[in-house]
This record gives sequence, structure tokens and C-alpha cells, in this order.
Amino acid sequence: METKAGDPGAFAHFDLNRVDSPAFVVDAAKLRANCQILAEIRDEAEIKVLSALKAFSMWSAAPIIGEYLDGVCTSGLWEARLASEFYDGEISTYCAAYKPEELDEVCRLSDHVIFNSPGQMQRAALILDNARASGQDFEVGLRINPQVPTGEVPRYDPSSPGSRLGFPLDQLTPEIMEGVEGIHFHNLCEQDLEPLIQTWDRVFDAIEPWFGQLKWINMGGGHHITRADYQREELIEFLKDAKDDTGAEIYLEPGEAVALDAGILVGTILDIGFNGLPVAIADVSATCHMPDVIEAPYRPAMLGEASDHETPEVRIGGPSCLAGDVIGDYRIQGGAEVGKRFAFLDQAHYSMVKTNTFNGVQLPGIYMWDSETDQLELVKEFGYDTFRDRLS
Repeated sequence: METKAGDPGAFAHFDLNRVDSPAFVVDAAKLRANCQILAEIRDEAEIKVLSALKAFSMWSAAPIIGEYLDGVCTSGLWEARLASEFYDGEISTYCAAYKPEELDEVCRLSDHVIFNSPGQMQRAALILDNARASGQDFEVGLRINPQVPTGEVPRYDPSSPGSRLGFPLDQLTPEIMEGVEGIHFHNLCEQDLEPLIQTWDRVFDAIEPWFGQLKWINMGGGHHITRADYQREELIEFLKDAKDDTGAEIYLEPGEAVALDAGILVGTILDIGFNGLPVAIADVSATCHMPDVIEAPYRPAMLGEASDHETPEVRIGGPSCLAGDVIGDYRIQGGAEVGKRFAFLDQAHYSMVKTNTFNGVQLPGIYMWDSETDQLELVKEFGYDTFRDRLS
């Protein structure tokens, strides 16, 4: 998978030795800049924009997000709890399948409760009725599957054949749509405007009979709106037209766009060997800290990577026992050596939320840096207790 971002921004001037290793460093100024772009689009198009916690749930940054956006979208009970504790604004919750015993609290915490299938929505009818009777105020939505594959990698494409995400568009009926107050679809992954237009063309025709009934339409995430080459003016016109045509409130819930190019992952080379090419073992791990490197797969951009071919490539891998714990081959400025610091770009979203402690590998600390003031704060560090307390 091609890396869609990797602008070093202010990190080009950040001293990697200011933080412990491994560590995530998030730039508050870049977060503000991204959120400002999203807020400007929101205001011009007169829509609502939610931040997706599944991509970026660093709740110490919640005040920044709350200053600009309309709320957050969550993926189940625990994210909804996190949202209710730390984030301002609306909470929209979608889960591929809710546990019945959790649904009452989800309804209490959420403004929108979105179901993955009509069957699950029907089975939850009594819970929903009781929740409303007790005074809880929420609206019910259905996630649909547009059946329009647009993604580069099938496992990241919700419209890939056999997808479990969303109810197939071609199976909608008046009976299914009875009581549905909102429609949700999420069909993009690190993409620009054209795939959204392709998706909407199909969705529009399918849901047009229910314009007037639908209070809102949530177009999901995967929109790289804050990337420099995104067609923002065209997006604004598209959103205005969608709102006018449907009579519904339009929502976007970007995750990556909030934190795009806002964070780095700092590591240190621990050892270097040779096996057909130089091989470096680092304290950052694809398996434990950057699983999308293996799952997508993709090659993350390195901060300040040498562009000349005189600098030899070195293969960087993590300290775990997994043979495939390899991040990629890189040309490190000044050459690779034990003790040298390096950093991968654009690691605030998804990498942070997907970290794990396989093999007892240390989790990266989390720092907040403001590139405008140069203030640096250690927000969270993880020790042995974090590893121990995950198990029993």
C-alpha cells in the first residue's frame, strides 16, 4: 500500500534525543491546523464533522478537537465511555455487533446508535423502546454497504466481496427502512474526493425513496481532507449539493485527517548485523507498534531519510521473535549505527491505538509537543505493570 502522507512539517527540526525511546510524539500545533481545515469545511458546507476515536483516541488531545469539531464517533461501549468522559459534543456510535447487555448504556451515552444489520436492530427493539421510555434521547441509524469497491487493498475496503460491514445496498426494502432515522456508510481508506463521488452516486439512487424520512446521512471516514492535494473546494460544493438534495443533515467522521502528519514514532537502533544486507534491530516493532505495516502492508516514511544512493540501505526490524517483524529498508542519514535515533512519520493515527505488548515488548511513551511554543510534555509512559496487568 502506498504511503499517502509523510510530510515532516515541524518535525524536521525536532531533536529526537529530547524524548525517551521508543516514543510517540504528537504535535499539538499540527492537530490544531488539521482541525481548523475540517472546521472551515464544516462551516462553509454547513455540515457536521466528528473525530473518529478508532483512528486517534489520545484523549489528552480532546480539548483541541473539541475546540473545532462537533464531537466524536465511537466503535462500541468502551469508546463511547471514553467519549463521554473526555470529549465535547455529539457521540455517534456504530458497532458491527452490540452485546445486548451493553446496548442500554450505549443508548444512554450516544446521540446516534447505528446498527450493522436490520436483524440486529429488530432484536434490539425492546431495549431501544425501554431506553426511550426512560428518557434517553438518541436516534437510530443503519449502516449500509454501498457495494462499490474503491480501495487499494481488499482487507481495508468495506465494499470488498463478502464484507461483514454494513447491510448490502441492493437488499434495502421499505420494511427494513421502517424506523431508520439515519443512514451511515463508510467506504474509503486514505482517499480523496473521486471515490466518495463514485460511492455517493450509487448510494443516492438506493436511498432516494427515503429522503424526507432520513434526518441525517453519515458519509463515514477515510477522507484525506487535510492532505495538501485534497480537492477541498470541490468537496464543499459536493456536500452542499448532498444536503440540498436529501434534506438531511450531512456528517463526515474523518479519523486520519484529524491527526494526519501530526505524530512521529521515535526509535533507537540496538544492534546491527549482516545477512545479505545490513540488518538493524530497533526498539520499535512493526508487530507491536505499527501493525498496519504488516497488515496493509505499507512502508512508513522515515524522518530525514537520505536520498542519495551512496548511503547504504539497512533493513530495520523490531526486537520481537516474529520473523516478519520487519518495518522496511531505509537509508539512514549519516549511516546506521548502534545507539542512533530515527523516527517514522505520520504515526499518530492507528499506530497509537493498535499497539500491543507481544513478547513483552515495551510500549512507546506518549509525548505532546507544541511546535509553535516548543513546549514538550510527557503525557504517558508504560512500564512492566502495563504488560503484567493485561493478563492474569
